Amino acid sequence: MGMRRGAALALLVGVLAVCVGNADGAASGPYLGTYGTGTLFPPASHPIKHVIVAWGQGQQWGSPFAALLRSLGTIPMLGLSAKGAGGEITAKQIAGGAGDAYITALNQAISEYGSLVYVRPFPEMDGYWNVYCAFNENGAPRSAPHSTANFRKAFARVYLLLHGGAKRVLDARLRRLGLPPVASDLPAIPKTRLRVIWNPLGWAIPKVPGNAPAKYYPGDAYVDVVGGDVNKTPSNVGHMTALEDLYKGHPNKPFSIPEWGLEGVDDSDFVDRLAEFVRTHRRTEAVVLFSRPGPYDLRTKPRSLARYRSKLVPLGRAT
Repeated sequence: MGMRRGAALALLVGVLAVCVGNADGAASGPYLGTYGTGTLFPPASHPIKHVIVAWGQGQQWGSPFAALLRSLGTIPMLGLSAKGAGGEITAKQIAGGAGDAYITALNQAISEYGSLVYVRPFPEMDGYWNVYCAFNENGAPRSAPHSTANFRKAFARVYLLLHGGAKRVLDARLRRLGLPPVASDLPAIPKTRLRVIWNPLGWAIPKVPGNAPAKYYPGDAYVDVVGGDVNKTPSNVGHMTALEDLYKGHPNKPFSIPEWGLEGVDDSDFVDRLAEFVRTHRRTEAVVLFSRPGPYDLRTKPRSLARYRSKLVPLGRAT
């Protein structure tokens, strides 16, 4: 128990440094992490372990949140979907409180975990393949419950409930958003122990004006960290311009890359460009490799893996 508390304290100090930063807003380096790579990298250099959970998972079915967080090691990162075993929950339903039981269960588990957790609600929301996107692939808008206005309110509600606090305070903030109250007080979790990531695609798909990333932004008060994903594929050169736009578009927020990967290509130049972005964009606090069996498996890309070890890993923050 003493060792666990000591490790937790070290993490809190590190995250506080990220939140406060130097005079120019810089951090001392990002936490690195993985999605799906198993033991390819040791926890000391890659403390973040990322999974995406279906709606209801952790509360209604599957391993309970408490066990799930423990299984993810030093710094868990949970992505939240809006589709689960029982079907989809719309943004309008979440904003109206229909998902409160699920979100408050996660709030309780994070409070009890006692160390840093990242939560990434509804990632890549401007990608049509996600049920919470406001648009279909052909650019046609989905139903009103899927609108970007409802998404912004849903995200804000999730943010407030995850961070918790006294019912009277939460109700006042929800009332200002035109949203219903919560049922009770919730454990209060500071930003040093919970980091909520707002993470669109920098390149919206479909690329129509109403689906631009900014249309989904709930406001600075409801975001701890801005995120952007970048992937190199046979048809996508993996430009950093989308990351640059998100980074510059939110100058008061820390930044993250919750997913980066190589799909079916071994491209060490891409890894070089990614490392240079991380090196020069000092508000970046988390960088997570997406690598799992199949076309994204970094273990099958020896040149990129070697370049990642030599160029990007040294930039990471050790725990």
